[in-house]
Parts: sequence; structure tokens; C-alpha cells
Amino acid sequence: MKDRLQQLEHDALVAIDGAKSIAALQDIRVAFLGKKGAVTDIMKGMRDLTPEERPAVGALVNSLKETLEASFLSRSSVLQQAAVNERISSEQIDVSLPGRQSFRGSKHPVTLVTEQIVEIFSKLGFCVEEGPEIEQDFYNFEALNIPKDHPARDMQDTFYVSDDLVMRTHTSPVQIRSMLKQEPPLRVIAPGTVYRRDSDITHSPMFHQIEGFLVDKNVTFGDLKGILTHFLTSFFGDKLGVRFRPSFFPFTEPSAEVDIACVMCSGHGCRVCKGTGWLEILGCGMIDPEVFKSVHYDAEQFSGFAFGMGIERIAMLKYGVSDLRLFFENDLRFLRQF
Repeated sequence: MKDRLQQLEHDALVAIDGAKSIAALQDIRVAFLGKKGAVTDIMKGMRDLTPEERPAVGALVNSLKETLEASFLSRSSVLQQAAVNERISSEQIDVSLPGRQSFRGSKHPVTLVTEQIVEIFSKLGFCVEEGPEIEQDFYNFEALNIPKDHPARDMQDTFYVSDDLVMRTHTSPVQIRSMLKQEPPLRVIAPGTVYRRDSDITHSPMFHQIEGFLVDKNVTFGDLKGILTHFLTSFFGDKLGVRFRPSFFPFTEPSAEVDIACVMCSGHGCRVCKGTGWLEILGCGMIDPEVFKSVHYDAEQFSGFAFGMGIERIAMLKYGVSDLRLFFENDLRFLRQF
């Protein structure tokens, strides 16, 4: 048995030393130390030995296993280092290859336009307020002079969460929340996401608005016209034509739509403005006294105006985008232009 173990050790060490790869070394390890390997066969044969012989043979087997494990570890280290050296010598860097371009991210055009609008109004003393996107019926409709039977609700195409909760259809609820927690005077703009059941090349079920309002003593429609004209000319250019047309909104009286000279044709008439030379840009008006009643303001003492605009529409005109859906498709070819 001792001679057999010595021969096995010699054969194993020769095989280990001759291994040329990690894979070959692993095959040798399985052949000698695996479950069906040569050493395991010897250990199975120990049951045929006498009780007196077993301790001595067991010690020899354990010594053999330790010797082989150490030899395997040593040879494995040598082979691994050889593989690294070979890879280093065979791989070379071609310094003539062009570098890999990394694309730097940029702000979304809707974000860019929002920040520009906020900056203009901030210089006029307006602060930014926000409100929840899932809104109570009271703030979204009732307090804005739109009771449950009011036909203006049909204009909103509302997503209802429950009988009393809606996905807000405009950012005007922020006006109510701000006035309820603060006494006049106040100047506020409220950018945010709004939701309506509408979808085509100029409408989206989710889009962005900015609501703005000012409340103080002796506020007039002239103040409204002055501030909005300043905003539009600051945003689109000093030579921009601006006009106000009578309109209707339940929460303002009198109300107006604001048009600007078509930025595509400079007011001469084109397909975008349908030959009129004008483009609708936002809605506005003096805050209705009924709205003041909802927030417990004295309409005899205070007056104010409010306005609202769609940020995507502003962005489409500023950047010449013809399809609103481009803002939401996440096409990098489109977004990288900004």
C-alpha cells in the first residue's frame, strides 16, 4: 500500500508540473482528488485492511492529499500569472483609434421654457407655489366658480379619481390654496403638470401649465395688460405684436384671450396661423368676486388678475416644433437639439 501511494504521488506531481493551462490542471485534480479519483479509490480500499494497518495508511493518505493540494495551488498560481503575462503581451492599445464619445445630458425643452418663464416673473416680484396633482373638487372647480352643474366642466374633460377627487385640469387650484393661507398683497406663479382627456398633434392627456395671479388694492386690467405684454416681449422679443381679445372664463370677469403675432411668419399669414397672422398664447382676466368669496377676501377692498398658459404651446412656438407628441416620445435625436 505504501509503494502504491508513493507511485501515485509521483505520477500526480509529474502530471501537475506538466499542466499547460488552468483547464488541464483542473482535469488532473479531478483525476486524482475527485470523487472518483485515484486517491478516493485508495481510501475505499482501506476497509480491507486490518485495524492495526489502518492508522498508518490513513496518515499516509492524508499526507498525500496535503502534498497534492499544495502542488495544485502552486501550479495554479503560476499558470494564472502566465495567462496574464500572455494577455498583456498580445493586447496593444491603438492610439490612432478615435476616442469614445460620451453624450452629456441636457434639460428637457419643457423644463427650459418653464425656467425662463419663472425667471421673468420672478423679476416682477412673483413667487413660485405648487399644489397636488390629485386635487379635491372644491379647489379644482367649486372655489373657482365652477359648480357641479356648470357647463364649463364639460370644457375640462376631467379624469375622475373619485366623486370628490380629480386629476387637476389646470394649475388654478394653487391660486385658491395660496389665497386661503395668505392675505393680500400676493403675487404668485404656479407651474405644474395637469391632465385632460385629449390627445392629438396639439393636445396631450398630460401636459404642463403655469398659472399666475396678483391680488392687491386698486389692481386694474391695465396692470394685467402691462405685465403680460412685458412677459411676452421679454420671452419672444421686443418687436412682438400682442393683442387682447374678449373671452370667457368662469373664474375671471372680464376675461380675455391673448394673441401674439405669428412667430413663424412675423404676422404676415401662414399655415401655422391659418393666414391670420396671429397665434393664441394664453388666457387671462380679472379675478371674479365669486372666487374672492370662496377664499374670504373682501372684493370691495381687493382686486386682482389671473392668467394661465400651456408650457408646451409656448415651447412649440419658441422652438418651431410642429407636433406636441415629440415632447413626450423621449427620442434622443429630438432632445439633443436643446
